[in-house]
Amino acid sequence: MIYRNFQTGELPLLGLGCMRLPVLDGDDSKIDEGAAFALVDRAMERGIRYYDTAWGYHGGNSELAIGRALKRHPREKFYLADKFPGYDLANMDKVAEIFPKQLEKCQVDYFDFYLFHNVCEMNIDAYLDPKYGVHDYLLRQKESGRIRHLGFSAHGSTAVMERFLEAYGKDMEFCQIQLNYLDWSFQDAKAKAELLRAWNIPIWVMEPLRGGRLAQLPGEYAARLQALRPEESVPAWAFRFLQSIPGVAMILSGMSTMEQLEENLQTFEAERPLDGKETETLLAAAGEMLAQKQVPCTACRYCVSHCPQGLDIPWLLGLYNEHSFTGGGFLAPMALMSQPKEKHPDACVGCRSCEAVCPQQIKISEALADFAGLL
Repeated sequence: MIYRNFQTGELPLLGLGCMRLPVLDGDDSKIDEGAAFALVDRAMERGIRYYDTAWGYHGGNSELAIGRALKRHPREKFYLADKFPGYDLANMDKVAEIFPKQLEKCQVDYFDFYLFHNVCEMNIDAYLDPKYGVHDYLLRQKESGRIRHLGFSAHGSTAVMERFLEAYGKDMEFCQIQLNYLDWSFQDAKAKAELLRAWNIPIWVMEPLRGGRLAQLPGEYAARLQALRPEESVPAWAFRFLQSIPGVAMILSGMSTMEQLEENLQTFEAERPLDGKETETLLAAAGEMLAQKQVPCTACRYCVSHCPQGLDIPWLLGLYNEHSFTGGGFLAPMALMSQPKEKHPDACVGCRSCEAVCPQQIKISEALADFAGLL
């Protein structure tokens, strides 16, 4: 296992993200606890010590499942991270109610790491508003020992991150950003990483494979990478890119299967950062992919609970990307045939409730309207 230095000592570089645990019957809210427990046991056996959950993951059930899974291991053997769910503005005045419930759900007395969740354009004013008292409350929890390390995650712009850091940066010990070779330019992750280094704040990485998008590449791109490193898998390239970025101290991967876990463990057995030519080749391929019409959905599913029509928005956007990328075809229409008409993209009423909680700030209603038109 590769390690990085942190205040706790040597921190394993690979952590298990608990937003994509194995589920039953394709239902994101029904975690397959048997499979999840097996993943955690194997991860612990192979040196993964960091587990990242959140209030809204798996319809609120991730904290419960990971709490039960980790309860079977000595508390001092793992680091548990959780987050205040400020991605939903309705929670802003509930920090004193939510935090104790999270400890209870996870069956722990303290969190090793705790984050302001999803600092972005939508919630920055509320996060900075003293009337909600989120910052003050979390600092008190740290003083009492119920939080060991305090940080934040950000999907917002660099300017939003700067506002947050100007207000609270002195208290932030780490920051979690969406960082991968596709978003290096697309979401200006390069500038965000540079900002955090300027503040001397260690970088935590989320979405290293961009919701699985970078686990498989079209043949022409995969061939270019294989020509440079024949022994390296496509997903490993994404992780090797991150191993090349100064300041990265934690890489979270949402592993849903034992196969994914084993492959990632193999990648993190040894550090093999990319050289200049390899980085140039990878970023050039990313630029070409970005030139094509794609919606940057990572299937976090925050939008789903806010849709009055009950649409499976990430699934629909995935079909939209496929349909747009191929210029039509039969896959999307065939997949939609398995769903009732009221779950099709044209069922969107354009209320934009989903857009209010989208970390990627996708104009979902416009994408679904365009999808319906293409169909």
